[in-house]
Amino acid sequence: MVEQIHVNGKCHCGNISISGSFDANMILACHCTDCQTFSGAPYRAVVIMTRDNITIDGEVSEYTKVADSGNERVQGFCGVCGTQVYARAPDRSVYNVRTGFLEQHKSLAPVKHIFAKSKAPWINAIENAVWHDAGPASKQV
Repeated sequence: MVEQIHVNGKCHCGNISISGSFDANMILACHCTDCQTFSGAPYRAVVIMTRDNITIDGEVSEYTKVADSGNERVQGFCGVCGTQVYARAPDRSVYNVRTGFLEQHKSLAPVKHIFAKSKAPWINAIENAVWHDAGPASKQV
């Protein structure tokens, strides 16, 4: 039996909260070009939840995008602070919940990578880069 993981989180301003559970083997990093564009990052980390295993409180703003395949995905975000909270199926059966706003995000390492054909070519070398504990204005950088 696959382990179930329970998570919870709130958007940056606190207007939206999500809690739920998912199979431990459903922590993914999506490298599709849409995720790269929406996030401004090389990929988006998500956990996959079904409608029966998710609770959403607060008013989620949504934008429906159509992929190159013709599939529709509804992007959910906070209309106040802009936090991206999920992408969902049009019928609300499956939610790809963004891990970054979840309280447990540091322990949610992706176990699968999808749309690898569009991954950034340097992604495999990222751990070899120089890492700093502070931001660009620090003396360290």
